[in-house]
Amino acid sequence: QLVQSGGGLVQAGGSLRLSCTASGLPFSRLNMGWFRQAPGKERVMLATFGWRTAGATYYLDSVKDRFIMSRDNAKNTVTLEMNSLKPEDTAVYYCGAVFGSNAPIDVDEYGYWGQGTQVTVSS
Repeated sequence: QLVQSGGGLVQAGGSLRLSCTASGLPFSRLNMGWFRQAPGKERVMLATFGWRTAGATYYLDSVKDRFIMSRDNAKNTVTLEMNSLKPEDTAVYYCGAVFGSNAPIDVDEYGYWGQGTQVTVSS
């Protein structure tokens, strides 16, 4: 089970932090990802953090240099720090997890999902 926290409403240029905590799963062996889905659009991957890596290994171009994904195996938690937020970042944000050697960048390969959290950026 993945449980998300954080999110909410922020003005453009502001920051938010999302967290995702895993339970009932061997977190240290999970590849983790952050995703978002805007109304009427497909879910897209924002960042990945493999269980064998020391840092995030993928960022969507439009969030690179603004979003930072981190991982704390001791707390079974991944976080997404979101800075310099823009109105186009408005979406429902999800964390996802999958077992495997590496963190895939295909959304459909992730089998475990958080409940989703709304992020709204006002202009």
